[in-house]
Parts: sequence; structure tokens; C-alpha cells
Amino acid sequence: MVRPGTKAYVDYAACAWAFLFALPSFYWAAGGTAGTGLLSPEISNMAHEPGFIAVVWITGLLKVFAGLVALALVLPLGRRVPSRLLLLLAWGGGTLLLGHGLSFLGLGGLALLGMIPVSSALPRAVLESYTYVWGPWFALGGFLFMLAAWFYWRGLPNRRSGFGPSILGVLGGLLATAALLVTSL
Repeated sequence: MVRPGTKAYVDYAACAWAFLFALPSFYWAAGGTAGTGLLSPEISNMAHEPGFIAVVWITGLLKVFAGLVALALVLPLGRRVPSRLLLLLAWGGGTLLLGHGLSFLGLGGLALLGMIPVSSALPRAVLESYTYVWGPWFALGGFLFMLAAWFYWRGLPNRRSGFGPSILGVLGGLLATAALLVTSL
């Protein structure tokens, strides 16, 4: 039985977002190179290296896993997974995605406005793709996962049991976002 109403649509949208996001990873892992130039010149140059291929396989599988987490929030099969784990994963992943997207939007916007310096080796098209495509895409996914987690938490018979894992998920997502920002600067 599927949860009634718009709550289920949010879960399905989060799942669809994750599965769609996995497609480019699997395409690049299979040897495709279209679009890698909009990631960065370094990534485009590494497109056929075994390390790059392994990373995109792993990220593709993680995105599919994220989609399955979204489905577990709404489908009866998800009842086999502890609600605390689902909340931890949904809130953590959502926070990481939203933070990552907002950092792309914020830093990219500041760079495009000339308010922060950018390496002359970085093509403007790459900066624009991170600001106008990847930033909003990550933010959308984060919003969907966090909204799905919120609806799931609200539907728990004992919301108190889900509060701790929800907070831990958000904190973990924030720490991962901060780590990504620090390592990319």
C-alpha cells in the first residue's frame, strides 16, 4: 500500500531524480565522454582513466541506492528497513545534496559577478554549468530528499524515535558539505 496524497509523489520524485542522476554516471563509466567537458577540463582529460571509470561506477551505484532509499520511504518493502536508518540516510543525503547545490550556486554566482577570483584555466562554460545546471540540480535533489524525510518522519507513530537520527543525518550532511567545500577551495 502506498501512502496516500502528495507525500508519495515527493518520494517518487526523489527516486526519479536519483535514477535520472545515475544515468550520466553509467554513461561515462561505459566510456561515453559527451558532457565531461562541462564538468572540468581535468575531469574531461581523465574520462578514460581506470580511476575515473571506477569513481563514476561507484557514484552511479550510490545514486541508485539513494533512489531505493526514497522508494523505501513510501513502499511497504521499506518497512523491513529500520525507520531510524531511513531517516538518517534521507536527511543526511538531502542535506548534503542541498548544501552542495547551494554552494555551487553561491560560489558560482560570486565568481561570475567577479566578486571572488577564479583560475584563468577554468573555462567560463564550466563555471556557468556548475552555477546554472549542477547547482540547481543538486539543490532540487536535496530539497526532494529532505521533504520526503520530513513527510516520513511526520507519518511515524512515534516521532520522538526519529528525531535523533534526523538530527544526525542533517549534521552528517552539513559536515560532508563543509568537507567538500574545504577540499575544493
